[in-house]
Amino acid sequence: MKRHLLPLLLLATAAFQTARSQGILHTKGQQIVDARGNNVLFRGIGLGGWMLQEGYMLHLNQEGQQHKIRERIGKLLTPEQTQEFYDTWLAHNTTKADIDSLKAWGFNQVRLPMHFALYTLPSDKEPVPGQNTWLEKGFAMTDSLVAWCKANHLYLILDLHAAPGGQGNDLNISDRDGSKPSLWQNEADQEKTVALWKQLATRYAHEATVAGYDVLNEPNWGFDDQEKDRNGTGEKHNGPLKALLVKITAAIRSVDKEHIIIIEGNGWGNNYNGMLEDGLWDKNMVLSFHKYWNNNDTASISHILRYRRNLNVPVWLGETGENSNTWFTDAISLFEANNIGWSWWPLKKLGINNPLQVPSNKGYDALVDYWNGKSTTAPDAAAAYQSLMELARASDIRHNIVHYDVIDAMIRQPHSNKAIPFKAHVAHAGAVINAADYDLGRNGVAYFDKDTGNYRISGHPGVGNRGGVYRNDGVDIFQDAEKDYYVGHTEEGEWIQYTITVPATREYTLQTLVRGEGRFQWTENGKALTEPAEATGTAFTPSTAKVKLGKGMHQLRFQVLKGGVEFAGVKF
Repeated sequence: MKRHLLPLLLLATAAFQTARSQGILHTKGQQIVDARGNNVLFRGIGLGGWMLQEGYMLHLNQEGQQHKIRERIGKLLTPEQTQEFYDTWLAHNTTKADIDSLKAWGFNQVRLPMHFALYTLPSDKEPVPGQNTWLEKGFAMTDSLVAWCKANHLYLILDLHAAPGGQGNDLNISDRDGSKPSLWQNEADQEKTVALWKQLATRYAHEATVAGYDVLNEPNWGFDDQEKDRNGTGEKHNGPLKALLVKITAAIRSVDKEHIIIIEGNGWGNNYNGMLEDGLWDKNMVLSFHKYWNNNDTASISHILRYRRNLNVPVWLGETGENSNTWFTDAISLFEANNIGWSWWPLKKLGINNPLQVPSNKGYDALVDYWNGKSTTAPDAAAAYQSLMELARASDIRHNIVHYDVIDAMIRQPHSNKAIPFKAHVAHAGAVINAADYDLGRNGVAYFDKDTGNYRISGHPGVGNRGGVYRNDGVDIFQDAEKDYYVGHTEEGEWIQYTITVPATREYTLQTLVRGEGRFQWTENGKALTEPAEATGTAFTPSTAKVKLGKGMHQLRFQVLKGGVEFAGVKF
């Protein structure tokens, strides 16, 4: 089978897009509105992994801070080669083609996770202590992104993801060096953070494409008790966090009176204890929250709805994702029913649960095994250089694997209970439908699976696709030694549906390729199309049945009557 998914025609319609009107966005009561007063609902995505790599995005299990990753690369490559890798990564990971694609798919907003080190030197490396050296690299990259978003009428939100010194004990997300003082322990880093935002606000004060400033991503620091509450989830006061956010706000407002300022609470964005008792300190502010791995019900967002109601302020889901398509669809349905805009995380990485997948290579896989301790054989320096450069070039959208099932789950499925074809299946002699090419749609509409996602925060851990390849639904898809896909880990009552065009009424012989232990049959409109059949053995073997199909469109279902059957495909 091919690794890449084929393009779909029904990814987005005008009904799912919010056009950008002229003028800088602002708040009005509990809404974000454009210059004409129209409600603006963000449907966005974050560019995680571009300016700031996190280890899990590269399949690294330990020491996932970007500077640690760079150190490991530097032990194998020369300094010049290491710099070449990062220059190539930055040049390819996000391009205008990515932004063009987001527009075509139906998104209307982009969130840029910024690494401060692309804009200024670390405070302990400034030639003159207390002064700020400004680096053109980060500003030039941001200028390019603004231009690409403007060309596509997409909003851009600037997000300080890695602040000077690092804003918490979750080291990876801010590339923090845990051996040095954090942002909260170093006044010089706080001053540099304030100065950076003033510099950015000066540069984009009159740019309507920029929707707002997300001033500090996911603070996670226990100010009251570092020993027992390292990430600040139980923090009751948050005094230092509020003080810094107020200072940043004042610096921005000294040069930019118009743009929305977005703040995040402690404990990865959700703990606002002690911060808002005296109300908001700016008239054009939005509260952000982040949401991962919990139930998609009103209770899960009740805290942010309460703040919105009590403070009469807009709220925005600034970051979420890293789950299954079912979780995505349900979450977006919840947000939009409550007029909450959203920004997914991330656009691309190594892995299937995002719109774009960066393909790995054998050399890089061997490198990962070595770094993760699965292999004790150090890679050859020349081979490591070649595989890392191949990975950097593969981060370009031209070489990415496009997961249209993820896009469909985010853009179409929250507004539709209809299944649509994943691929064009036509019944003719010799036609083969691969098991993994079932319809696009919600769980219970295009397929039914009993394990649809990860809800571990709510006490219900799950996996979704246990095979972790090809698609991101609950259906468990695996890959065999020949790199072909098949459906496995089936349970009684599960089913998958295929929309098939039958060009002429006739009798067909279906050869269903199955193995394992279990029982199945084909159904249509709730009625048996074939007799129940057994799957046995360790090799895929055709199970034959004759069916009569009339001319037209059919939705056939592979129904699991007894779990344990593995299914590779069906041939007409």
